[in-house]
Amino acid sequence: MGVLSGLKPEKVFKYFEEITRIPRGSYNEKAVSDYIVGFARERGLEVYQDDLYNVIIIKEASKGREKDPAVILQGHIDMVNEKAPDSTHDFMKDPLDIYIDGDFIKAKGTTLGGDDGIAVAYMMAILDDPTVDAPRLEMVFTVSEEVGMEGASGIDLSNLKGKLLLNLDSEDEGILLAGCAGGMRGELRLPLSFTDCKDGKVYELKISGLLGGHSGSEIDKQRINADHMLARVLNELMVSGADLKILSMCGGGKDNAIPFEAAALVKIDDKDKSLFTEKLKAIEESIKNEYRNTDGGVKLSLEESNVSGDKVLTDESLRKAVGLILAVPNGIVKMSGDIKGLVETSLNLGIMRTEEDTLILTYALRSSVDSAKEALRQRVSLIADCFGAKVCYHGAYPAWEYKKESLLRDKMIRVFEEMYGKKPEVSVIHAGVECGLLAEKIDGLDAISFGPDLFDIHTVNERLSISSAARTYDYLLKILATRE
Repeated sequence: MGVLSGLKPEKVFKYFEEITRIPRGSYNEKAVSDYIVGFARERGLEVYQDDLYNVIIIKEASKGREKDPAVILQGHIDMVNEKAPDSTHDFMKDPLDIYIDGDFIKAKGTTLGGDDGIAVAYMMAILDDPTVDAPRLEMVFTVSEEVGMEGASGIDLSNLKGKLLLNLDSEDEGILLAGCAGGMRGELRLPLSFTDCKDGKVYELKISGLLGGHSGSEIDKQRINADHMLARVLNELMVSGADLKILSMCGGGKDNAIPFEAAALVKIDDKDKSLFTEKLKAIEESIKNEYRNTDGGVKLSLEESNVSGDKVLTDESLRKAVGLILAVPNGIVKMSGDIKGLVETSLNLGIMRTEEDTLILTYALRSSVDSAKEALRQRVSLIADCFGAKVCYHGAYPAWEYKKESLLRDKMIRVFEEMYGKKPEVSVIHAGVECGLLAEKIDGLDAISFGPDLFDIHTVNERLSISSAARTYDYLLKILATRE
């Protein structure tokens, strides 16, 4: 018996649980891709798999629906791999340890992969149900969405007939997404110089207790970015006159996730230990006061490390490293002037690490306005150049522009109102979805993104609402069954 046995709709939760048993972090999608292909072949469905491991499955129209316009359903098969500090989970081989907590499905100590595993489960359930009333369905399963939408960028959609796209990669029931920001990844590399330091013990200076989150959908919550805040802490220590000797710095694991922990290895003389502890306590209290309503659990700790080393950053390299991190903007850069409450442009420092003689900083740049995105890219490049850092950009994807007229949107609003007696909210979001890339490949594409309630995606607190997942599936089936 599976953990989710007995939940309804049975097929949805059956397939959701099955894919939680398959490791499927970004760039590790072959196994889950092969599983989906095998599933299709067992049922005699038309299926295609490309070299990237994207999959397309065709299900022909139900009897009497042959002349209706084909519909594309789409979601991504990769997930963000994040785990709690004390977790021993191996994302390359271990199944997720899922469990039910009231109305929620969660995973012990890790992300759940509901983003976007629920889309995969919905599509497989439909493909496995001969009673579903629908036109020709073209199921598109993409890879590497979480690291720059590389699957959607590389997929060949020339064999598709559909001009209507239901993207199943949203996390708020009752909200229909009709546009999103574009973005890109930026990597800064700053050369570092080291000097010998044999005196003192090595300690780990760590910032923890933070909420983290998705760098698109939760950037507006003003949560602390652990990487950026660690640089501030180091700067405040230097300004206070502390004799700061840094061996290395690290924090974050995904550029599209707000890092919730970061650490630096520091060398401290015994005579200075109590002074460091005192200064850190004062800095912690200041940060807690500033973020008392968003990240009040922030904690600064200083623990002796079992790491040894005699090479520490020179004073000049330390100032440049800390200065670069603090000089590059982080978080919200500009709010939208058209849509109240919408973030237009943002920047997130997702990964920070020292590697031999280099500080590497990886950012996610987002904007719903192309010129603003380009201006931010140029700004980051200028700052990097001033500090002597090299910068490169990759994984660019376009904004998905809101269409003033959409027959698909009108239909989905009408169906929702018929089912629930109220209109859904139509929104544009700051987080990226693949609709923009797919619209570039299919002329005249009419797209909407929607999904069930998912909370704290890209974090170990991720959870999927069982009741919302069931309602959203019913809504999806009703949309497919409703004729034009």
